[in-house]
Amino acid sequence: MTASRRSTSVSVQHGATLWTQEAVMALRFIGIDPETGDGNCPAVWVDETTEGGPELILQGWLADEGTQAECAKDSPKPDTEAVIRVPARMVPLIRKACDAAERSQLR
Repeated sequence: MTASRRSTSVSVQHGATLWTQEAVMALRFIGIDPETGDGNCPAVWVDETTEGGPELILQGWLADEGTQAECAKDSPKPDTEAVIRVPARMVPLIRKACDAAERSQLR
């Protein structure tokens, strides 16, 4: 798998000032739901460029309100986060992403 470079604008509010800066990410695509039919489905990437170490990037289905409420009992969700669902058939891909993140941290 190869990393793709993505450039994105990041806006940060500090007091009354809104700062915008260009951020460059190098995402390594690991895989997509193996049972997808149209390409719009859960997927997983690894970002090896984050300051605190590698991070997994997960795309999934937005969880319904009942699931979100149940999750909030254990871990309240701030507005900057989302509760998503990915099918268990993606476990091998997520495991592969975890292994890639761990390996890149050891470099």
